[in-house]
Amino acid sequence: MTTRSVRRTRRTLRRLRPAAVGAAALLALSACTSAGSGSGTEADSAGSSGRLSGTVTVFAAASLKETFTALGEEFETKHPGTEVTLNFGGSDGLAAGITSGAPADVFAAANPRTMTTVTEAGETAGAPVTFARNQLEIATLPGNPDGISSLEDLTRPGLKVVLCDKAVPCGSAAQQALDAGGVRLTPVSYEEDVKSALTKVQLKEADAALVYRTDVTAAGDSVTGVEFPEAAEAVNDYPIALLKDSGNPDTARAFVELVTSAEGRQVLGGAGFLKP
Repeated sequence: MTTRSVRRTRRTLRRLRPAAVGAAALLALSACTSAGSGSGTEADSAGSSGRLSGTVTVFAAASLKETFTALGEEFETKHPGTEVTLNFGGSDGLAAGITSGAPADVFAAANPRTMTTVTEAGETAGAPVTFARNQLEIATLPGNPDGISSLEDLTRPGLKVVLCDKAVPCGSAAQQALDAGGVRLTPVSYEEDVKSALTKVQLKEADAALVYRTDVTAAGDSVTGVEFPEAAEAVNDYPIALLKDSGNPDTARAFVELVTSAEGRQVLGGAGFLKP
């Protein structure tokens, strides 16, 4: 799991094209909102931005790294005196941390099953809300030198393919897609989260990986994405929830409302996420 404050990631963020585009669009939308009546779900529940303060700790699926970093920056800009601390990792590991008592205010998972683990443990305050959807692509080496065009191509002798661990959402989705295509695949490794699987291809330690389309978009020219029809059989819904033991519930709730707002959806859509 990777923990970071939004403030410490701004230089890195500027090099991440999709997140930067999303952040720019979000700032433009925010400016329009400020110039208008100032109404909206976030403003209605929190009153003026000056009422919000303190740190919000967000546990979020690794595939949300770019978009939540952009949204965290926007939240801090709109609400001076707040700080969004982001902890990214495999959804199952994050859920296990929450149910074991790890301090957090918000949880955003990459599938409903993982969120259910947290809700059934009584750790959420209210029902989770689905805010985005995501589906898989094949990430290949730049330019796709192996000519991969289907899931079946991943079974070629000598081709090094990595998958996410079956316990995490991207691994579960990959297995669903492989089953839908009737493809039997033995990867060279199972990775702890989608970013780790993608990194194997970026470092040329693997020829291909099954990852989310949003991660292919965020990777820019370092990989080439290949769509495949079976991905439609393994689309993941992303739920988000305020946690019951939040130490800063008003500010945490406002962050959730930003993610689920029209502004949040524009940033998510710009990164390749589908509407819920």
